[in-house]
Amino acid sequence: MTPRPGHYDVEASPEDRKGTRQQPPGIKGRISHFTWSNFACTMSTGAIAVVLSQQPFTFDGLNVIGKIFFILDLVLLLAFMATMVTRFVLQPWKFTKSLHYPKEALFFGSFWVSIALVLTCTQQYGVPSCGPWLVKALEVCFWLYAACALLVAIFQYCTLFVAEQMPVSSAMPAWVFPVYPFLVIGPLAAVLIPSQPQSSALPIFVGGVLLQGLGWTVAMFMYSIYVIRLMSNELPPPSTRPGMFISVGPAGYTSAGLVALGNQAPNVIPQDFLSLPNFDVGAAIKVLGVMSGIFVWLVAFWFFALSLVAVLTGVRKMSFTLNWWAFIFPNAGMILAAIQIGMVLNSTGIKAVTSGMTILLVVAWLFTAGSHIVAVVRKQIWWQGRDEDDGMEDQISSGLKSLVHDSH
Repeated sequence: MTPRPGHYDVEASPEDRKGTRQQPPGIKGRISHFTWSNFACTMSTGAIAVVLSQQPFTFDGLNVIGKIFFILDLVLLLAFMATMVTRFVLQPWKFTKSLHYPKEALFFGSFWVSIALVLTCTQQYGVPSCGPWLVKALEVCFWLYAACALLVAIFQYCTLFVAEQMPVSSAMPAWVFPVYPFLVIGPLAAVLIPSQPQSSALPIFVGGVLLQGLGWTVAMFMYSIYVIRLMSNELPPPSTRPGMFISVGPAGYTSAGLVALGNQAPNVIPQDFLSLPNFDVGAAIKVLGVMSGIFVWLVAFWFFALSLVAVLTGVRKMSFTLNWWAFIFPNAGMILAAIQIGMVLNSTGIKAVTSGMTILLVVAWLFTAGSHIVAVVRKQIWWQGRDEDDGMEDQISSGLKSLVHDSH
């Protein structure tokens, strides 16, 4: 029976995927299967650089290591962008299709999260060495990024709601990716604020809270669907289970954003804010933000524990997919939140734990990066029937057949 167009199992394992068209030969064939999911690599690399820049315990050379990851992230981001442009030049029809074909379109947000992490690293590593022009440029980029992220969240979800069908039985945390850019806006705003003048810092503070709220609220909707799926259906195929770690990110980055923004509040909020001249609004917001962030953090750890158990139960059956990068970037949010909590509580124990977690995160990045390279060489990815664009040609063919049938 021919599947109905627009209805997808978005978690099919690489072993189950089979292409229907002959792959173009050589490098063109590899590029034709380079999907938005690859930007999970730049998300993870940028997240490592951000985590290293906020370590509570430092040593000589740590800043250099962070800068190396930042530069590597920039190089990878530019290379991946060039590859995506080449792909769409070679196959123009894939551009619009890639933005609403669910297997691939859901990861479009990973490109925008990568941009946010680059902005964060630019503040952390670039501003101390540059003039005030960069501070102003980052302010402009923050608002441009917020506008682009809002457009992506609105139009991509509208497209998925109207044109596609994704059964609840295949729900995965990746469904939150269209609003994932908002989940890193709070931490980004908190990093930018200290170097901004008061006239710019307060709008960025309010904007950070506002936009983080959208990301967290939509994530809670998706959490509900995801938990229902886990309660009523079996776990995803082993090779895609690392993608379960994506569920750690919304709570982790929201916790980090709330604590970091709350900690900045006394320095940003004016005395007469909200027409309360005799009340220390900044101190009250700090208490609220920090306690809210602590309240949310354990949600991230709970999803981390669930995902870890699921991965361990199927580890012997796993083969590399781009979902493996979810070992890094969502867990980086949980670690950033723990760092912020340790700093604001001045807890040596929490700070020490976060240092250990950072070491494990870097090891996970090295392992995943090596596995990624091996997978490319062995044609496990960027190959016919092995990537998130698998089935895209089938949908086009099925749609054309339906049009021809209807016309008769």
